[in-house]
Amino acid sequence: MIISGRSCGEAAIWRGARSLALVRRAAEVAVIRSFLSRAADNGGTLLVFGGPGTGKTCLWDTATELASAAGARVLRAQGVQFEANVAFGALNQILLPILSHLPKLAKAHRTALSVALGLDQGARPDRLLVSTAALKLLQYVSDTAVTVIVVDDLQWLDEPSARVLGFVARRLTGSRIGLLAASRRVPSSFFEKLGLPEHELSPLDEAAAAELVTSAYPDLAAGVRARVLAEARGNPLALLELPAALSEAQRAGAEVLPTVLPLTHRLKAAFSGAICELPEPARRLLLTAALEGTGDPRVVTGNNERRPGAEALERAQRADLLAVNGDSQRLAFRHPVIRSVVVEMASDQERRAAHGDLATLLAGEPERQVWHLAAAARQPDEDLASRLEHRAELALAEGDVAGAVTSLTRAFELSQDPAERSRRQASAAVMMTGLTGDRERASELLADALRQDAETAESLEAAVAAAYLLISRSADIEPAHRLLVSAIQRTPRVGAEATLQIALYGLMLACYYGGRAELWRPFHEAIAGLDPKPPGMLQVCDETVANPVSTSAQTLERLAAAINGLAHETSPVQINRVAFAAVFVDRLAGCRAALRRVVRDGRSGTGSVVSAILALNMLGTDDLRTGRWDRAETRAAESARMCEQHNYVLLSWRPRFIWAMLAAARGEHELSRALTDEMLRWATPRGILAVQRSAWKARALDAISSGDFEEAYQYATQIAPAGQLPSHVQQVLYVPLDVVESCMRTNRHAEAAAHVAALEAAGLAGISPRLKLVVTGCAATAAVDDDAAIDQFRQAVAVPGADRWPFEFARIQLLYGERLRRAGANRESRALLNAAIERFQWLGAHPWSARALSELRATGQTRLRGGSESPEKHLTPREYQIATLAASGLRNKEISARLFLSERTVADHLHRAFPKLGVTSRAGLRDALASIAQETGDESLDFGHSAEIAAQG
Repeated sequence: MIISGRSCGEAAIWRGARSLALVRRAAEVAVIRSFLSRAADNGGTLLVFGGPGTGKTCLWDTATELASAAGARVLRAQGVQFEANVAFGALNQILLPILSHLPKLAKAHRTALSVALGLDQGARPDRLLVSTAALKLLQYVSDTAVTVIVVDDLQWLDEPSARVLGFVARRLTGSRIGLLAASRRVPSSFFEKLGLPEHELSPLDEAAAAELVTSAYPDLAAGVRARVLAEARGNPLALLELPAALSEAQRAGAEVLPTVLPLTHRLKAAFSGAICELPEPARRLLLTAALEGTGDPRVVTGNNERRPGAEALERAQRADLLAVNGDSQRLAFRHPVIRSVVVEMASDQERRAAHGDLATLLAGEPERQVWHLAAAARQPDEDLASRLEHRAELALAEGDVAGAVTSLTRAFELSQDPAERSRRQASAAVMMTGLTGDRERASELLADALRQDAETAESLEAAVAAAYLLISRSADIEPAHRLLVSAIQRTPRVGAEATLQIALYGLMLACYYGGRAELWRPFHEAIAGLDPKPPGMLQVCDETVANPVSTSAQTLERLAAAINGLAHETSPVQINRVAFAAVFVDRLAGCRAALRRVVRDGRSGTGSVVSAILALNMLGTDDLRTGRWDRAETRAAESARMCEQHNYVLLSWRPRFIWAMLAAARGEHELSRALTDEMLRWATPRGILAVQRSAWKARALDAISSGDFEEAYQYATQIAPAGQLPSHVQQVLYVPLDVVESCMRTNRHAEAAAHVAALEAAGLAGISPRLKLVVTGCAATAAVDDDAAIDQFRQAVAVPGADRWPFEFARIQLLYGERLRRAGANRESRALLNAAIERFQWLGAHPWSARALSELRATGQTRLRGGSESPEKHLTPREYQIATLAASGLRNKEISARLFLSERTVADHLHRAFPKLGVTSRAGLRDALASIAQETGDESLDFGHSAEIAAQG
């Protein structure tokens, strides 16, 4: 069954969401309640103004229900555009239910009103007589019951009815009659000149708009939701209807959204009325401005004889459709939906003509002109297709992923040469797979390209597209590796054009996930064989990603220069390439701002979804390593959701690794084991060693957290056997401390010494402050002589910048404090152990703080420095963040949505926070947190603002 073009289920969802919109209109409902109360005692009029789709009709339905529930007689009228020329049509709607009282009027009044309403024939009656008769009739019926007149779409009332209502409205004071009328703002409106009481219906605020969309479309992808919110600008109808017009793939974020969003019939009807009334030049101006998109004032008075001109602009402004910025004179639509309506109302011929006009206007701007030429084209044009392909490359470099895909798609549509068309289709498939996440469409394009031109199968573009699909869909690393190696080897390696670069980066990813040294040989050979030399990042990655242990100082300098250039980089692909080159050599700090931009654009729908996932994974990894554990957890959750939405299985293992590491460090052993079990079950049969090694690293840390050093040794040495640093194994840089400590704890002193020797021989300390801290700390841990060990520990904790990695720094402090205690230096030991405990407490690393506290007590100190009884008395950053949001009034479900956590995780954090704060329920959170803020000198007690800050992490 279909209800107004919707299925029953969709209709029910929409009605429920509309009810929520009304709840968010509590202030307006209160205004109406107050008016009805006043009108019952003393009469009166209230005009409510609002744009199309702002919820006027919904409020008027509510007004009718409220009035009827209070026992009032309700008389309704609905302005209808096509009845605007029917004299007294609206007055007929209002008075029809009470015409039984007509005989009570004096004959002159009765006759005038009967003729006006079409009940009798006669000469056209005097308007004053009709107005007086209408007022008298209303006064008669109000003697027996309060009477409320409710008029919707006042702007479309016929003029005679409007003037009678205006007469009545000014004479209701002292009666028991109320007039409620809703209208759009219309230039020179009759009612706006009467000076009657008004109320403006504003758009929903940001929070209400977001809640409305989420309630109606809970599975809407984050980036799509952001686009809908931006386009709707708080308009309730647009918030509900824009997602309804999208395809399922678009709502899930699996397909790029078009530049102009599609509209439902309901949304078009709401906004199209004023457009239809405009003359042709004004409509042409609106269409040209909508397709131009930047507000260029030349669309009005440019050098083309078809320019609509100033009169057309004036008509569009009077209709409240366009505005002109006073300073720049740039054009802007009053609401983004108007732009979409204008485009959808136009015919294909009208749109092509407008694009042709814009191509002429932009003759001096070839990069903008080419798109309008392409949109106006009716036949294939190879030169135009080539220009569009170049435009796609520029758009991608500028970070406009959607524009790049659109340009490349149009390029293959306009291709004359079948081979070029197939090649461009394959290139579009690469872009969709590697950037937008639209793999179904990519697969279709690749298949179509191969059908049209069999030789395309031998092209580099087709090989890259197929390999990317293999990697992203099913993590088939070996076949993808073979496909890429074969295609690269038969491609002339002169220079490093874009597709060859993409192929080499794809090969690098296959090598990394495969995790075996032999997989890297073709990559190294390809890089060495390029003439001229490849772009800087490929050469840098040839060391920092392939085998970071051997990274040279010269390569680190080149990486530093690339990181410095990220401040002005717009391409999400290039930002991620630089960050990936930095990730294994501890240089991500300089990439964070650029990576956040990539995530932001991916969320909004304007950027690359896949790039956003990669950026989230790298930010989460850096957060994990640098002690921002709560942020790491949040980023991992967001990445996992995006991976699930787009079915990027391979990329989803990084979030699981982050969670497993956090669980291990926090002592959540069952959770860590479950996550690593899942990782190993998936990765082992597929031979994806990068994921296996990540699971082994998490298990080694979990074993040390629980005091099982034999198990820790077994897992850590699967990554790096004692005394060895296997080539092309990135994870060897993250297990030295696990290997050496587990060796020492299991009496494998010779193996510990051998591993330290290997670390020192490889020169790892020169790569980063973290590695210098770790290598020096490992040497101290393995040292036999106490004096030598203490001296090396002192050097380790004195490494400049080493405390940026607080967990590893605290581990070194703990080992240092333990060594001092065993050497009898209890006083010095206490200082180190107290410092370690503070760091572990701040991180929420409970097993580690407990171990340090036990060691501290062994020195003779029974209380922590500062008088705390136990490390659990302090809130972790995540507990404080969640407690602050809860104190601001948010429910667990709302907090989980903001922070990308499960409701259970939120509840667990609150459960731990309550006893620390000395409260037993949410009601006491505000005062407890205010007390903390006072004690720490934080004067910001505005919990709404605090919640906003907390949500931003």
